[in-house]
Amino acid sequence: MNEPQDKDQAQHWLVRPATIRWLWRIFGVVLALTVAAQWFIEPHGYFGVDGTFGFNAWFGFLACVVMVVVAKLLGYLVKRPESYYEDRNV
Repeated sequence: MNEPQDKDQAQHWLVRPATIRWLWRIFGVVLALTVAAQWFIEPHGYFGVDGTFGFNAWFGFLACVVMVVVAKLLGYLVKRPESYYEDRNV
């Protein structure tokens, strides 16, 4: 069999730590550029608050945080003990 000699060659390029760091940097720059583009493009908000600078960025982040918190609370609400299936008499 032809197995790679180096550990880095055995990993897919998307799971290498160096690639992941570069992807985070690239995505961060792209997101910063999209927010900075509002300096040149005037947003036309329908409700007032959606015309503020960086609205889509901070609203998306806030919505994501709310979803994570709701999911955590829902997890506590529907959580079953580890022995749930073992204790049942079938």
